[in-house]
Amino acid sequence: MTVQAWVDGWVVSRHTPRAVREPWGLRVDVGLPGHVARHIVPCPTPELLARLTRAVTAPGTWLKLCGPAEAVAPHLPPAWSVKEQEYMMVTRSLSRALPRTPAGYVPAVTTRAGVTVARLLTAGGEVAARGQIALAGTTAIVDQVETAAGHRRRGLGSVIMKTLEAAAVSRGARSGVLVATDQGQALYATLGWTLHSLVTPALLA
Repeated sequence: MTVQAWVDGWVVSRHTPRAVREPWGLRVDVGLPGHVARHIVPCPTPELLARLTRAVTAPGTWLKLCGPAEAVAPHLPPAWSVKEQEYMMVTRSLSRALPRTPAGYVPAVTTRAGVTVARLLTAGGEVAARGQIALAGTTAIVDQVETAAGHRRRGLGSVIMKTLEAAAVSRGARSGVLVATDQGQALYATLGWTLHSLVTPALLA
């Protein structure tokens, strides 16, 4: 259910078609250059991976395999390039309180087409940090959290996350899920998010 919620929220966040069920998991037709489609595989057994990689031949296709790289990479053909390990993280205690905005920044929160975007702006209108959420039922899916290079190490990522969590609660969310990079997962862990599954991405170039 956690993986399904993440995918259901991700497609809303990215404005893509709804996921299609496949024998090995879920497929999202993204339709972008270098990201034609993605296949999300909750239980990537060697048999399922063999079936998937025989069926999928379009360059620009991504796999999101729920498992560590050392367990799944040996079962991928050489044409698939394994990328940096990712981390699916969850929380069941979303923060309700809006955080204090650091001096020199102005918060901006908007909701459109089911996606809530939080930004921290400089006095000149530059986006210093941002992130967004979409809901799948009562689960908030956090997506595209980033801090501009010149504004890092100032706690802006934490402010964005707490702002998004408060917005999610106001929309009826009771839990959250996200997929983080190695660098991002350290931040989310300090905010009470816990590891649900390692995720190994792979790209057919």
